[in-house]
Amino acid sequence: MATSGDTRDLLARVVALRDEVERSRLTLELASTREARAEREALLDQLDDHVIPRLESIDAPLLAVVGGSTGAGKSTLVNSVLRQEVSRPGVLRPTTTRPVLIHHPEDEAWFRERRVLPSLPRVTGAIDPESGARTLQLAPTELVPPGMAILDAPDIDSVVAANRELAAQLLAAADLWIFVTTAARYADAIPWHLLRRAGDRGTAVAIVLDRVDRPAMAEIKSHLSEMLREQGMGTTPVFAVPEVTLDPNGLVPDEDIERVRSWLHALAVDEQARASIVQQTLDGAVRSIEERVAALVEAARGEREQVSGLAAAAYLAYDEAEEGVGEGMRDGQLLRGEVLARWQEFVGTGEFFRRVERGVARLRDRIGAAVRSGPPPSRELDEALQSGVSAMIVSAADTAAADLTRTWRGTEAGEVVLAGHPGLSRSSASLEGDVERLVRDWQSDVLDIVRSEGSSRRVNARIAAYGVNGVGLFLMLVSFAHTGGVLVAPEVAIAGGTTALAQKVLEAIFGDQAVRRMAKRARELLLERVADLYGRERGRYTALLDGAALSEAQIRRLERASQSIGEVTS
Repeated sequence: MATSGDTRDLLARVVALRDEVERSRLTLELASTREARAEREALLDQLDDHVIPRLESIDAPLLAVVGGSTGAGKSTLVNSVLRQEVSRPGVLRPTTTRPVLIHHPEDEAWFRERRVLPSLPRVTGAIDPESGARTLQLAPTELVPPGMAILDAPDIDSVVAANRELAAQLLAAADLWIFVTTAARYADAIPWHLLRRAGDRGTAVAIVLDRVDRPAMAEIKSHLSEMLREQGMGTTPVFAVPEVTLDPNGLVPDEDIERVRSWLHALAVDEQARASIVQQTLDGAVRSIEERVAALVEAARGEREQVSGLAAAAYLAYDEAEEGVGEGMRDGQLLRGEVLARWQEFVGTGEFFRRVERGVARLRDRIGAAVRSGPPPSRELDEALQSGVSAMIVSAADTAAADLTRTWRGTEAGEVVLAGHPGLSRSSASLEGDVERLVRDWQSDVLDIVRSEGSSRRVNARIAAYGVNGVGLFLMLVSFAHTGGVLVAPEVAIAGGTTALAQKVLEAIFGDQAVRRMAKRARELLLERVADLYGRERGRYTALLDGAALSEAQIRRLERASQSIGEVTS
């Protein structure tokens, strides 16, 4: 047995691990991590209910938990061993719906305080049928020797999920598991799942085979023992109790329960035997920690990988949307349709197509004359350009939202995240209004560029001849100057003529170097505003991922805490 110093060191490390496990919550309800989430809760329960209390009080009374299948006769067995009704059996199933902890009065201090099973409120005295299922009923009696307590637990296969969960929690808190089963059900899957887990973790177990026909008792007991040996549990004590008529007090006749009672009594009065069982189960529980934490770490990393993939998809979708807007500024698509029609009206082109054929020079003269004659640039042309830019930005955002939603729905984590947010399948409701403001603000940016470049008197005078708004409109058109060959032939000519003529006007005012610089800056300002807008749209998705997975630093802390325990126990 470990020294007190070793125990204190181990206790400190286990408490530190427990805190890391508590912080290591798997927040997404993924099918792939369901088992890991349940195992995390089970590990926390066992640390709180058994490992930490036992390390704090290694000499506390041995806790034997009686668990088993529905109708196996657990409460009747406990009462029969003690020869008194201390745990009330029932007629209806499930019978034991709340745990009853039977202990010697001298040991009451160990259990009245929440040293073990701290999450369960205590009720002391007579059995209270009105107390909640998660209430621990304390039943002091001198029929139990000091140094041992017996806990009658709910059914491990109860139809009530809360009862099953509580039964599993109580079994994990035990120093000794006493499984009660019947001749008809001893090979059932649920008990064997729990028995295998107990065996894997080195937990002390005893089995009571209840309600066995006397003629078949030896055969059934032999078969059960063989099954235990196959699972590496060949040293597990097995007791057989025959099918009998209960006495007037509802108890199994004394002679038929004697072997079970004698074994428990001998264990209770043998301090060394009790200590051996306590240490066996404690050692097994501590040794199992590293493997159980490893499963949690694996699940946490898997969840983190999925969440990282969702975030990457969100960035990719809106990065592609930004690239789409950038491409739209280069390929000339904005210089067709409504913008071209308004441009024709602005330059007086009832004769527009004929003049394109004769060359852009004569058309440029007409533009210059139209502008110098005094009227401001066409409001319709300005609105058409604003509408075209807005439509391009909205369309790219809508495509990003639709593509991203489709991508997320194709993943386990994405489907879970989107489940409660149906609005994320499209852009935000405020997008169109936000885009309209963005374009107006960008137009103001362009006018600021014009004013900044017109600081000298001579340039300022040239700007005044055309008007700041008119020059700004030309600069916006030139910002979309590069056609990508995607337009049909007439539109290519018109778009090229549009930007070429606008650029000539600007070059006459500012010079060619300044025009290139101004157009570049105008494009950059628009793309910066678009990037900010798309960042907000993307944030609707990425905000859902904040805290959705453990950070790598958290996972590493969990691993180190587990390894720290292994260093002590290895």
